[in-house]
Order: sequence, then structure tokens, then C-alpha cells
Amino acid sequence: MPTVQATEPIVTLVVLDLVGIFVFAVTGAIVAVRKHLDLFGCLILAVTTGLGGGFMRDVLIGASPPAALTDWRYLTVPMAAGLLTFFFHPAVGRMENAINVFDAFGLSVFCVSGALKALEYGLGPLPAALMGMVTCIGGGMLRDLLAGRVPVVFRAELYATPALAGAFIAVLGIRADLPGVAVAITGALVCLVWRLLAIWRHWHAPMPRGNAAV
Repeated sequence: MPTVQATEPIVTLVVLDLVGIFVFAVTGAIVAVRKHLDLFGCLILAVTTGLGGGFMRDVLIGASPPAALTDWRYLTVPMAAGLLTFFFHPAVGRMENAINVFDAFGLSVFCVSGALKALEYGLGPLPAALMGMVTCIGGGMLRDLLAGRVPVVFRAELYATPALAGAFIAVLGIRADLPGVAVAITGALVCLVWRLLAIWRHWHAPMPRGNAAV
């Protein structure tokens, strides 16, 4: 079974993973603050957003216990993000454009890491790519459902599609026995550039024409 080469900079990947979790957790905490939730609600949405996608992926591929429960940093980072956002939310809110950019970086890292982990657990190329996408969007979907909002990925945002594309490219590269680092970087860059262009150019997914009948 093809796997990522053992010479990959594992420490760097963990750091990038934690950075992505932190940024996703901040977006969850911002939603909580704007919904006027208390500190507990803010922490719940932060942790759910940061870790929800990884939990969903690990449960679906049979990775037990989920990675977030075996490393204390994976719980500490989103809680720290929730606390910082709760107490300093005016300053954090003013950084929303920068957070969107960092969120795109987190999206690109998670789509690749999630897909490659699913591949290592024996999934085929397409299911593994779908698991990469789930890793990216699962936490945000849970956040929006808990906050009583329509999930962002259902509101014409070009978010899940770049993640799926980046994950699929990474999976195909591993299946072709290409170097793991190069494959991961390529898949992440495709996702990152596509998402940033969508933000910059205001690209959206196709929507139905006219008013649909209720």
C-alpha cells in the first residue's frame, strides 16, 4: 500500500496541523461571540470547529481513538483560541480578512493530511479524497448547525470544491508513487490558490436561476 515517505518533516506537519486547528477554532469562537453565547458556548464552538472534521474522519475510517484524544496539544490549542477570542473579540474581529486568508491555509493543509491518513487506512483514491474534504469542512458544518445557521459550504462558497481537488491530487500522487512531500505540497497549493482566488475574485458555486417554489 503506498504511504507517505518516512523522511517527511513530521514535526513541521504537526505544527501546521495545530496552526490550522487554531485558525478554525478562532472562526468558531467568533461565531459564538456574535451569537452572544457565554464563555462555555464559545469554547464549545471553538473546539468543535477546530477538531470536528478530524473527529469525523477518524470515526469514519476506523482510527480509534481519534488523534485529538491522544495528544494534549490538540485539545489545548482550540481551547486557547476560544479563550483569546472571547476576551479580545473586538481586536480579533478587526482581523477577519487576515483570518480568512489563514483559514485558506488551514483548509489546504487539512485536505491533504486528511486524505493521506485515509489512504493509509486502506481507502481507495476517491473515498480518501472525500475524507480529506470532510476533515476540512466537518468542523465548520457542526459549528454552523450548533449556531443555528445554514452551513457555509451550502451557501455557494467555493470552499469544499478546492479542498476536494487538493485532496484528490495528493491521493493520486501517492498512488503513482511520487515523493510524499512534493505530492502534499502540490495538493495543498492547488487548494490554497483556488480558495484565495475565490475570496479575491468573489467566485461562487452555481446557484439555481429564479425563485424556487417552496
